[in-house]
Amino acid sequence: MTPDDLGRAALPGPVMLDIAGTTLTAEEGEVLRHPLVGGLILFTRNYESPEQLQELTRAVHAVRPAPLIIAVDHEGGRVQRFRAGFTRIPAMRTLGAMWEVDHAAALDAARAAGYVLAAELRSNGVDLSFTPVLDLDFGHSSVIGDRSFHRDGQVTASLAQALLVGLNDGGMGAVGKHFPGHGFASADSHVAMPVDNREFDAIWNEDLVPYRHRLGRQLAGVMPAHVVYCKVDPNPAGFSPFWLQEVLRARLGFRGAIFSDDLSMEGATVAGGIVDRAQAAVAAGCDVVLVCNAPERARELLDNWRPEVGPESGRRVAGLVRRDAAPDAFQLEVRADYVAAREKVIELANAAAGGNPLA
Repeated sequence: MTPDDLGRAALPGPVMLDIAGTTLTAEEGEVLRHPLVGGLILFTRNYESPEQLQELTRAVHAVRPAPLIIAVDHEGGRVQRFRAGFTRIPAMRTLGAMWEVDHAAALDAARAAGYVLAAELRSNGVDLSFTPVLDLDFGHSSVIGDRSFHRDGQVTASLAQALLVGLNDGGMGAVGKHFPGHGFASADSHVAMPVDNREFDAIWNEDLVPYRHRLGRQLAGVMPAHVVYCKVDPNPAGFSPFWLQEVLRARLGFRGAIFSDDLSMEGATVAGGIVDRAQAAVAAGCDVVLVCNAPERARELLDNWRPEVGPESGRRVAGLVRRDAAPDAFQLEVRADYVAAREKVIELANAAAGGNPLA
């Protein structure tokens, strides 16, 4: 499918990019109207207050008849882009620590966290958060660290599925990351190329357990890692047909959307320039490529990339967004289920900040 075809079909394009500030400029609006663009990812710099965020998301959704997907990395802990005016979500490791003492309480708290996270984002016009992190906590990776639920794949799957139920309750799908797993490799793919030197069977039997769990079939999206699993494939997972098509699609039966990790990260440079990176990601099996914090590269990609994108890819991406109306912020504040879930999350976050997530 050519860019013109994508525009006529009103399906999301295969590029997700970002903007500079807290309002949408006329030039940025023109970029978002490009037929290759399917979504916008927001960062902390794009946020001042819930009221400002609502104005920004309304402006973005009004750019063209088929609304763009607005996404954010809003996991909780140190990766929570919006803070003032939003409930503080604890790091997922807090839920793993709770699991060690009370399984049922941990699952209940995970569902509450997912519900609050999704409901608050949707009431402010955001469609999707790139969560949950399914990487296992091997103790090797500082970039993952307490973003991970647990060292055990089955525990991670159980807690992540409870979070997914909460996300769905709040009107949002779940995007698992970083497939097949970033927890063993120590380097940070934002600034280096991480390498995992384990055999495939070790990865299958540990890191891939959450994806082999029923959770894997319930995820709306998956984001692969910028990690080279050198004994399996010389390409990073996000550029690897083996990982994305043979393992994720064929062996694991995943039918949702696949997002590349940010193609501006150091871990993506092995594929060449920005057009080469995008082409390699789509050829490997990605439905959407992310280009963040690099407006010149994003413009270069839109000006020079001519991908052949099948309509099924656009439909997978379009299916990520719930079309039912989200409550506005005032309506949310008076909903008993939200109030109860929020109190639970606040209690958990306060206990975690005091060094006792089980208090």
